Amino acid sequence: MKIRALCRGEAEKLPGKTTKTGIFKHAVHGLVMVDAEGIVSDAVCNRKHHGGPDQAVYVMGSVDLDFWSRALGFVVEPGFFGENLVMEGVDSARLHVGDRFTANDVVLEVTAARIPCATLSARIGDPDFAPRFRQAGQPGFYCRVLKGGMMAAGEDLTFEPYQGTKLSIPTILQRFRPMQLGRAERAAYLETPLASRFRAMLEA
Repeated sequence: MKIRALCRGEAEKLPGKTTKTGIFKHAVHGLVMVDAEGIVSDAVCNRKHHGGPDQAVYVMGSVDLDFWSRALGFVVEPGFFGENLVMEGVDSARLHVGDRFTANDVVLEVTAARIPCATLSARIGDPDFAPRFRQAGQPGFYCRVLKGGMMAAGEDLTFEPYQGTKLSIPTILQRFRPMQLGRAERAAYLETPLASRFRAMLEA
């Protein structure tokens, strides 16, 4: 398991939009600094829904990108969906909140699934892409940075599965509505290191 790519971007406008977005990301070479807010110098424009300590790094696995390359009919390059990090051999559909990845000194903890939005649909150029993305179940995942440091493409990753309640990425993506979850499920999921924005949905 290795880091395939590290990506960051600058604030840019989507065609036909007046506001800026940080979704346009590109692979960078050499060492990259990662701190509690994510990739240093990476643009995060809409902080109501993106960024922050619990969603500091957005990750896609190579299995996810391979899936979308087949589905979209072209090779999806790292950064295409706005991800900061691509992990070789990782499948987001098989991960759970609390799973951890370590590269050298950097420790990342899975906190939530990426939920598609209108910005993603506009990036793809398909107004109906968001529901398609949700249904596919290969969304990538957010991580908090438990320990910051330097990272680079090609570095080895170690994986540590979470030992507590299993809250999978597909469950968050497809079922994560308070009315669809029983009281016992909600209570169990609140025991996981779930991102604060998603915890608020269960606590409301």
